[in-house]
Amino acid sequence: MRAVWSFWSRPFNTGKSFAWHKPIHHLLAWGLSLRAASRHYPETVLVTDSAGKKLLVDQLGLPFTHVSTELDRLNEADSDWWTLGKLTAYRLQDQPFVHLDTDVFLWNPLPPQLGQAAVFAQHPEYPYFHRIDANINPADIERCFAAEGIDLPAEWQWTRSRDDDLFPQENCGIFGGTNIEFIRYYSSLAIDLVTNPKYRAAWARLPRKGYYNIVIEQFLLSACIAYHRFHPESPFRGVRIRHLFSGPNETFDPQEAARAGYTHLLADAKANPVNAERIEARARREDPAFFRQCEMLV
Repeated sequence: MRAVWSFWSRPFNTGKSFAWHKPIHHLLAWGLSLRAASRHYPETVLVTDSAGKKLLVDQLGLPFTHVSTELDRLNEADSDWWTLGKLTAYRLQDQPFVHLDTDVFLWNPLPPQLGQAAVFAQHPEYPYFHRIDANINPADIERCFAAEGIDLPAEWQWTRSRDDDLFPQENCGIFGGTNIEFIRYYSSLAIDLVTNPKYRAAWARLPRKGYYNIVIEQFLLSACIAYHRFHPESPFRGVRIRHLFSGPNETFDPQEAARAGYTHLLADAKANPVNAERIEARARREDPAFFRQCEMLV
């Protein structure tokens, strides 16, 4: 299994992603995430754009096995959709992989049953979160599409028809699997949904659409799994998803996270000064030369 990271520099540089405590902690996290995962998965892949390659490879010297600048193809894309970088990296893979967010540190290898799964993710968020009256939910998107008379994908419609109150999502702090064709199908569907000109009028009705990245990435993944698992004519019939943790409560339990050897500085946890101090201390201890290189770049 290969380990994959993605970095679309434009959303990051324009402040459309969660901020780190200080710029140096973003750089240090890259080094720590790569170093930790590469101990278990020596084949490492970075999917980025030319600016990202300049920063992470040319200036920081991070030793990825393979580097792709495929995200240069997103130069004309709406950077509000920051998840396009991740989705493009998913679609590019041609063998079993685990994609890690930059704020994920894989201290231990994945359990064998997870690494061998057709599809896996960090944890299911349903039914703990995501009531349909939440601030960010699929119903907002559905209203915009309905106003333009545009249908959403069959997977979306089928899943939403099953429950009027709750909607499922998969947390993709890590994401991957062995069923590459299904993953390519899902990621292509998600990319098309936010980039195809035929949907432009519907998206124009949605204020602050950048808030809906997780709906496109995480809800649509759940929808595709649920729909194709049972569809009698689907080439992906029977597909299932496994999880590292059973739910968010387990993910954020320090003892469970330590047992799994897994850290995810989700959302604004990256800006927490205590977490920042821990990143600095570990980076200094494990690779003082890399720490100094990061200091010189900020």
